[in-house]
Amino acid sequence: MSALTGLLYAVLIAYLGGWFSGYWNGNFSLLLFVLTLVTLGYWTAERVYFQPARRRQAQVAADAWEKEQRWSGAEPNPAAREVVAEPHLRQPWWLDWTAGLFPVILIVFLLRSFLFEPFKIPSGSMVPTLRIGDLILVNKFHYGIRLPVINKKIISNHEVARGDVVVFRYPLNPSVDYIKRAVGLPGDEIRYANQKLYVNGKEVETQAQGDFFDDDPGSMRIRPMFTEKLGPVEHKILVDPQPRGQLGPIAAFPYQQNCTYTLEGVTCKVPEGHYFMMGDNRDNSQDSRFWGFVPDENIVGRAFVVWMNFGNPKRIGGIQ
Repeated sequence: MSALTGLLYAVLIAYLGGWFSGYWNGNFSLLLFVLTLVTLGYWTAERVYFQPARRRQAQVAADAWEKEQRWSGAEPNPAAREVVAEPHLRQPWWLDWTAGLFPVILIVFLLRSFLFEPFKIPSGSMVPTLRIGDLILVNKFHYGIRLPVINKKIISNHEVARGDVVVFRYPLNPSVDYIKRAVGLPGDEIRYANQKLYVNGKEVETQAQGDFFDDDPGSMRIRPMFTEKLGPVEHKILVDPQPRGQLGPIAAFPYQQNCTYTLEGVTCKVPEGHYFMMGDNRDNSQDSRFWGFVPDENIVGRAFVVWMNFGNPKRIGGIQ
């Protein structure tokens, strides 16, 4: 068993090493699920077989020692008997690092799967709302309870609301998580033209807030900032002074026929069971304008707080 455990740890280290080195995309939910099952197997074997077997061995060793003591005429000492039994009761390393970790891994798996999941912001597509390096928490049950790994909703809760900051599985590569703002709901007509957002034919209200210095790596420039109101949600967006050229899809996507691209921008009719997502950094975000709609089954949860940014602790707080 020690050799098998060592092999499992070697596979785990190789998988994590390749993931963090960029050789393949990891699936942390699946990894955590597998670790829970594996450690559960060890934990069950420990309770059912290995621990009783060690106790029997300890009993045999202690009885043999006590018998020798009596043959020699000495009175057996209970404390000494425990010392003799202790090495046989000791859990081997391969059980300590598997069965011993099961309760911790199970708690993490349940918390991450059904309650809250941490994420780190990797890009500037949501500036100024979220900055590179922000560590955020996502409410996993706000939109309903979903089965781990397969992400199938089994209990409904709130619907995605216009203006929510949502984490979801990227439609073109579901192993990657994206974070954007929900702009269009099922049935909405979304138009983004000449750097203006229209929902169902009505221009979304904005107010100029002066200049914003984006000091994130790779940007380092000043851009106009606006306050935008999507339903009850008021948040800030950035718009480049120089408009981008013609928008266009980066790949074919389902319901692409619902979108019309022109020199001014794009107009899309959001299909049922889907959402239109955009970054708050409007001209520096690859979002639904480029890769299409987000199906409901891809929704992970609602981002609600920045719990830490080690480069700027002042970033801690709620997400608008």
